[in-house]
Amino acid sequence: MINLEQIQEISLSTPSKIVLLVFDGLGGLPLPQTGKTELETARTPHLDELVGKGMCGLSEPVSIGITPGSAPGHLGLFGYDPLKFVIGRGVLEAVGINFPIKPGDIAARGNFCTVDKKGLITDRRAGRLATRKNARLCKLLAQIKLDGAQVFVQTVKEHRFAVVLRGEGLNEALSDTDPQRDGVAPLEVRAHIPQAARSAAIVNSFISQARHLLAEHHPANMITLRGFSHLPSIPSMPQIYKLKPAAIATYPMYRGLAKLVGMDILPTGSSAEQQFNTLTRYYKKYDFFFIHIKGADSAGEDGDFQRKVRVFEEVDAHLPQIIDLQPDVIAVTGDHSTPAVLKSHSWHPVPLLIYSKWCRPDGLSKFSEAACARGGLGHLPATAIMPLAMAHALKLAKYGA
Repeated sequence: MINLEQIQEISLSTPSKIVLLVFDGLGGLPLPQTGKTELETARTPHLDELVGKGMCGLSEPVSIGITPGSAPGHLGLFGYDPLKFVIGRGVLEAVGINFPIKPGDIAARGNFCTVDKKGLITDRRAGRLATRKNARLCKLLAQIKLDGAQVFVQTVKEHRFAVVLRGEGLNEALSDTDPQRDGVAPLEVRAHIPQAARSAAIVNSFISQARHLLAEHHPANMITLRGFSHLPSIPSMPQIYKLKPAAIATYPMYRGLAKLVGMDILPTGSSAEQQFNTLTRYYKKYDFFFIHIKGADSAGEDGDFQRKVRVFEEVDAHLPQIIDLQPDVIAVTGDHSTPAVLKSHSWHPVPLLIYSKWCRPDGLSKFSEAACARGGLGHLPATAIMPLAMAHALKLAKYGA
């Protein structure tokens, strides 16, 4: 597979435009009662029309059989090998809310959660806590004092928050406390290497004090932390692809990731219509747009099959706003699968559609998992999507003599 240094050598700066539409958690599994996935159930005439004119396939976000997190899933879409470039969830949350994180800081993504009298988790997201209550609880946690580190606690959205520790000699090699399932207690932070032992003790002290402060704040009466990380060193998309890229995303984590890879972050609303209006408003100023649709993933994690179907149908209804702009390339895919029947991310490959006037149409008629499995793009790594999009936008020169 061609690497980023080689892509940089042959990438061209041109006026052509690329729109990458990402449905978070796009892929699904059949509902037992109907035998159809969420995509197969949804009425998506505009996506289906693009399928008839474009090329389809299935992409692997990380590797075959591997269930990806959101960060590696998106890094692959932007052309970065997620096994080589590792960005922690904590840094993404902090950067996404514009927290002034510094070299040496450790950031973690936090969840408010609900625990019962035995300390067992009954809801990992505290009922998707209202953001206003989240903000009040973050102010409470920000009062915690630690030996050896200053702590910052910042609201993100709903049940999510960011924790940043600042001090000398902090090490990010720490285990998560989120067990990723209900019915068990939050885990203790462990040091992966001896040099992180002091940092683990500091974080465990923070968690212990948080448990006491939150005891009477049901349903948000406990926290979990994951994705301990420092600021990464990563080449930028403008440097590699010679693009002027912009991100249209409503959730801080995805804005954070886009910012770390060199995209401008555009102010936008929360609905698909508002996001597409943002695209129209800024269309002349950029040549690459990443549009992130969160609702499908949230519905999948909640096990709400029909809500996930409605997300696809709502976005499809507004898709002409993109099509009418006539971008040179429209790529539609996801960062991973989140089947509602599993209520979680999964290892299943993700549907992919690329539309351009330079495509070889593969004659399909429906944007779905089964149809994309028959598409001309075949089964490919997610890191191939950016080179394909660049090529179909005529933004890559010939490689070699």
